Amino acid sequence: MQNPHFEMLGGEEPIKNLVERFYFYMTTLPEAAGIRSMHEADLTHTKQVLVKFLVEWLGGPKVYSSERGHPRLRQKHLPFSIGEA
Repeated sequence: MQNPHFEMLGGEEPIKNLVERFYFYMTTLPEAAGIRSMHEADLTHTKQVLVKFLVEWLGGPKVYSSERGHPRLRQKHLPFSIGEA
């Protein structure tokens, strides 16, 4: 069964808006300063990658894996200390 959420959300534009808001709060909230410091100053590329990942994860076109392969999220996040929020 295909994931219907991409279409239910209205396609890519709402996902872009979500990512913009996510990184806005990551940049402006003092309690997010630690995780923000793990990112480059210019978030343009990071935002683009997250949009592509979420588009595909939510059932949209395979725009992430066609460019970057399998996400391997666990492997990519091993270098970071991830704890309770």
